[in-house]
Amino acid sequence: MAIRKSQVADRNLRSAIYLHVPFCLRRCAYCDFNTYAGLGHLIPQYVDALCAEIARAPDVRAHTLYFGGGTPSLLSPEQIERLVRAVRRRFGLPDGAEITLEANPGTVDRDTLSRLHAAGVNRLSLGVQSAHDGELRLLGRLHTWDQAVEAFRAARQAGFTNVNLDFIYGLPGQTLDRWRATLEAALRLGPEHLSLYALTVEEGTPLASRIASGELPFPDDDLAAEMYELAEEMLEAAGYVHYEISNWALPSHECQHNLVYWRNESYFGFGAGAASWWAGQRWANVPHPTEYIARISRGDSPVDEIETIPPQLEMGETMMMGLRLAEGISDARFRQRFGVGLAEVYRDQLTEMQRLGLLVWDGRTVRLTQRGRLLGNQVFQQFL
Repeated sequence: MAIRKSQVADRNLRSAIYLHVPFCLRRCAYCDFNTYAGLGHLIPQYVDALCAEIARAPDVRAHTLYFGGGTPSLLSPEQIERLVRAVRRRFGLPDGAEITLEANPGTVDRDTLSRLHAAGVNRLSLGVQSAHDGELRLLGRLHTWDQAVEAFRAARQAGFTNVNLDFIYGLPGQTLDRWRATLEAALRLGPEHLSLYALTVEEGTPLASRIASGELPFPDDDLAAEMYELAEEMLEAAGYVHYEISNWALPSHECQHNLVYWRNESYFGFGAGAASWWAGQRWANVPHPTEYIARISRGDSPVDEIETIPPQLEMGETMMMGLRLAEGISDARFRQRFGVGLAEVYRDQLTEMQRLGLLVWDGRTVRLTQRGRLLGNQVFQQFL
């Protein structure tokens, strides 16, 4: 994608940087992400292509870096270090900036994690998903709960003081007591951050096929809501701040990278299928790593889709994303960004959502109520 010179006038613009690593040992039964199994042999070429794409990026500042996937921990510590250096050179990533790497238990050990920490990674996100091996098998995960505990302890020994654990609830056949046991097991480990996601049954996945055939029951939405409320109660009692609909953190350990997305601020994605949002435009790269590598090798743009976002849509997306946060949306910040206040644009929606008990609006900030968090999608669509 060609970037106009006028778009880079502010060298001090801060952005978040995302590097997509689309390789997996095996796709999970519920996954519809842009990931591929059996292509690990492409990793060296892919890292070369990532470095080349980063070098072509606009001349802006960055303040976070996130390795997502896929399974970024399939890259060697040396490859991760090379990519960190490339981002630091191009984007002026400051010392001490949050650098997150997603990892699957079973793909990392203490030595690997120590080398990743030395390479600059200072936040680790482990895709645990459940504390019960039967549920892990249902999800198609390759690790066991014992391996997840081992990976967490290895991270501590390697020097990581900021660790996130991912879990999924609302699984077919999952009971409230089993979910409670998963939460208790997670809290015993004492991570700084927890991401808890309700299962989404994605069309075309093996899990969706098993549910459609009647082999597995469809997830119970009412039970999932009870699981969510249980998590709110247990994590609050344990000292975690519920700062985003699906995310809890100990004080001062909120994910700075993801806050950029939720505040609808600028970000740059590199790699196969990675998306970017900047200067009124959103674009995404070609999804397949082979095509991505080929385009970069030819000196061509890897961009596959470009969309210009009009101000009205940008406002709506800012509302949709910002309402996910406990901090809500500030009228002052909204006015500074768009030149109009919240009530000038969304008076009817604010009035109706307050009447339904889904929003709190005091003239300065709008936030979801507790009930609004359970019915978030119904609220968000009012602003789009």
